[in-house]
Amino acid sequence: MSEENKKMEIQAKRVQARLDNLQRKYAFMTVQRLKANSHAAHETKSLKQEKVPASKTYKVPPNAQVYELLTVFMDWISDYHLRRLRSEEPGTDGEKLQLQLASQRNEIQERCVKLLPTMTEQLQWMPCVSARLHEPFAKFIYWSLRQLEAGALHSTMTATLRRLGEDIFRGVVTKGTQDTSLEHSLENKPKTAAFFRSSHLPLRFLSTLIVLKTVTQADYLAQAFDSLCLDLKTDEGKILFLEYQAVPVILSHLRISSKGLLPNVIDSLLQMTVESKSLQPFLDACSNTLFFRTCSVLLRAPKLDLQILEKLSIILQKLSKIKSNKKLFELFTLHLMLQEIQRTTHPEHAFLCINLNSTLFNLGLTKCGPLAPAAGH
Repeated sequence: MSEENKKMEIQAKRVQARLDNLQRKYAFMTVQRLKANSHAAHETKSLKQEKVPASKTYKVPPNAQVYELLTVFMDWISDYHLRRLRSEEPGTDGEKLQLQLASQRNEIQERCVKLLPTMTEQLQWMPCVSARLHEPFAKFIYWSLRQLEAGALHSTMTATLRRLGEDIFRGVVTKGTQDTSLEHSLENKPKTAAFFRSSHLPLRFLSTLIVLKTVTQADYLAQAFDSLCLDLKTDEGKILFLEYQAVPVILSHLRISSKGLLPNVIDSLLQMTVESKSLQPFLDACSNTLFFRTCSVLLRAPKLDLQILEKLSIILQKLSKIKSNKKLFELFTLHLMLQEIQRTTHPEHAFLCINLNSTLFNLGLTKCGPLAPAAGH
């Protein structure tokens, strides 16, 4: 019996040892499985953190060439279609051709009205694309706005244009992701698309003109004209002014109701009268009914500021040298207004008197020649 008991004890110990081993193995495997699950969950979470912000924040197609292709099309459409603006001058084309051109303009305007809200929305993603693509984008917007000058502005466009102008003025900032890990630290930095405040003159100039076309806040407009005057002191700025046919944009603000802005407006025009290669093309751009009508309305305003009058007289004196402009002076009775101003101006305002006398002499309305040529500023 004792031997059997010993055998049973030995067998029981072996079974217990085996059971202990199995329990330890089970416990070890359980811990390993939990660790593996935890690691997998962490990886899944990290992967989600990487993917979600990228898609939500930027939404930019991985193929950047799509944007480059679009800007090529924008340049093409801007240069060969949108920049061809309707002229106010009476044409010699037949009635049938005039109707055809009017129909084409209406179609272009309808397309511009449809596109501008989308373009305004797309401004929010400009920080995410190459900065060199911003200029074609702004150019397309500018010429679309210019196309709308000739037609009745759709009532629903008012809010769109206001937002467009404000975004161009302030610039657009796109926030980065919320991931705080080191590997995403670069993505966390906000990306900015500066338009009106760009250091690149062509983009800044275009943006300034867009602001002048869309914004109504006096402080924004004052800053825009200040920027424009500075840029027009450069030859490149003058060339851009002519390239973007900016005279009508400026004339829309040359009115007595914009009294606070008038000095800025007239200064921007005066910058273009400085002797340069751009002077004659600028004078040609002013030799039309729109310019002379605007000046006529302004000169009819009572108690026009003397400095405004002096600066305007410089431009009119230079325009009076172009013989074909005589009929425009007469059409809007500017010659009569200038004669009346000359008659009532005190002799101590010599600069104004000289310019008026020179202008009237060029128009063949006085026998005495000018005492001195009109000065710049």
